[in-house]
Amino acid sequence: MGDLLGVAVLGAGHMGADHIRRLDEAVSGARVAAVADPDVERAKEAVAGLDGVAVRTDPVAALDVPGVAAVLIASPGPAHEEALLAAFERGLPVLCEKPMVPDSMGALRVVEAEARLGRRLAQIGFMRRYDAAYRRLKSLLDGGSLGRPLMLHCTHRNVASPDHFTSAMLINSSVSHEIDAARWLLGQELTAVTVLRPASSAGAPEGLVDPQFVLFETEHGALVDVEVFVNCGFGYQVRCEAVCEAGSARIGDEHTMVVTTRGSAAEEVAQDYLVRFADAYDREVQTWVDATRRGEVTGPSVWDGYAASVVAEAGVRALETGGRVAVGLAPRPDLYARIIR
Repeated sequence: MGDLLGVAVLGAGHMGADHIRRLDEAVSGARVAAVADPDVERAKEAVAGLDGVAVRTDPVAALDVPGVAAVLIASPGPAHEEALLAAFERGLPVLCEKPMVPDSMGALRVVEAEARLGRRLAQIGFMRRYDAAYRRLKSLLDGGSLGRPLMLHCTHRNVASPDHFTSAMLINSSVSHEIDAARWLLGQELTAVTVLRPASSAGAPEGLVDPQFVLFETEHGALVDVEVFVNCGFGYQVRCEAVCEAGSARIGDEHTMVVTTRGSAAEEVAQDYLVRFADAYDREVQTWVDATRRGEVTGPSVWDGYAASVVAEAGVRALETGGRVAVGLAPRPDLYARIIR
């Protein structure tokens, strides 16, 4: 047990509980050493059956539990900045779920704090970079056989949105994945955003602008469009098509189990992101554990988290104003000279 990486998991909600299960059942080389959640009963339930796990209500206190050598942040976004800065002060490597920090100024403070250390400590949880289909598409685009990318067409649909979901969250929570995926796939920064508002679906809660059509411009002239529809009612669907000068490639049409009976056939449709991207989450956390045990930090950086927050803020302004909004990033510290991998 002493040879395993002791991880403090901050947050025991839907995402945190799944990461606790993942560290215990699917990932090698690590163990859950501590968990923190304001709801102590929820935290205890998440670690039921696990030995030697300290439970705290204060996330910072969980970092100081003996045996904690790394941190996985899965708490709500507004709590991330404090947790990241506390981990940096202790020299603890971190895997932080997205959004890294919801507001761009807080995200920039995290960038500056890590840059002052002169070394990376944090990996940000943009798990689509670890999905097999996305990785194949990235390799194909980098190989150049399809020529220069001109457009990305993206679809992001959820069965239903949580009760607390707002119109802005369609962009800064849901589309944040497409923001990072587009930057990574194309190797370009996003420079402007426009949001169009079709008539809201009858299935959307009153007052929620759903669906939305989001258009991003990039620094080298490519366009990225995203249909985001978080109350579609029928399934969780994520697709991406790259249209290039010499061809195109689409992911997200992979077939699951098809059940055929007399006169009909039915194909399973994932109902949840934890189902659709289960392998990506497993690969992401395993890669983080392996790198941490080697004393390395890989994957999406805090600069990637900051860039996503800036673009998302511009997207929310575009939603509210109905106009095109330019994206303005702060000067990039030397530590992140190579940001899009």
